[in-house]
Amino acid sequence: MDWERVRIFLEVARAGQMLKASKNLRLNHATVARQITALEKSLKAKLLERHTSGCSLTAAGEALVQAAERAESEFLKVGASIGGSADAVTGTVRVGAPDGLGNYFLAEHLGALAARHPGLIIQLVPLPRTFSLSRREADIAITLDRPKQGRLILSKLTDYTLSVYGSESYLEREGPIKAHSDLAGRLFVTHIEDFAYSRALDYASVLGRLMSRRYECGSVIAQMEAVRTGHGIGILHDYAARRYPELRRLLPDVRFVRSYWLTSHPDTHGTRRVQEVHRFIASSVKAARSSFELD
Repeated sequence: MDWERVRIFLEVARAGQMLKASKNLRLNHATVARQITALEKSLKAKLLERHTSGCSLTAAGEALVQAAERAESEFLKVGASIGGSADAVTGTVRVGAPDGLGNYFLAEHLGALAARHPGLIIQLVPLPRTFSLSRREADIAITLDRPKQGRLILSKLTDYTLSVYGSESYLEREGPIKAHSDLAGRLFVTHIEDFAYSRALDYASVLGRLMSRRYECGSVIAQMEAVRTGHGIGILHDYAARRYPELRRLLPDVRFVRSYWLTSHPDTHGTRRVQEVHRFIASSVKAARSSFELD
């Protein structure tokens, strides 16, 4: 069996689309399709069902994915043991993170680590979504909920708090907010419910009952900018809001506590580059832990 063809098949299975897989592999779409067809012919089995929206695995395809991932894991382990004694930290590590932590903390800190190791490429993906380690969407993922299944190396990164904020210019223009009743008629800057990918994002419902006017944004940065520039009231991460002196914390009795969880996959955690980035994230957050929680 040709491992190169199997490797291409595995990427298609993970991506769910030949076009997306070809971009990930930096190969021509036609080349990927030919390699999959050749693999199916060599195995005398259909591996993929082609649809207009993508591909789905057949029973034979599912079996091959499991075998291919076991083989891939062994390659990764051998590579880690061979290169483990090298002094330089090299290679690519992809970190998937919630956009709040990714943009307002990790972007700055991981940039310093990348600058320290010329041979290390860190891909920070700060998006409001979940990441699958088993499908190699990331080498390290930070989640809002504690994962309950899967082969994972898991540790709690930190608790963090969120509070209600408005800008000084907004409060001067629209009037102060000293009680919950003062929220009536105000514009609530919040997330888009359809995009909520975690139960940890359910805090918006508390203020949503008090403010019927809503401006919904698909990212933490968009919410922050809308509140910071004086358009309405929002629930913001305290560690991010501290960056902006124009923001005022409102209703101190309203506070939300959530957690970040640091996860990696056993098959790649043993590589030096992943261990180094994992350790750096944990130590950086630990050193700044007091800024993540507002008393």
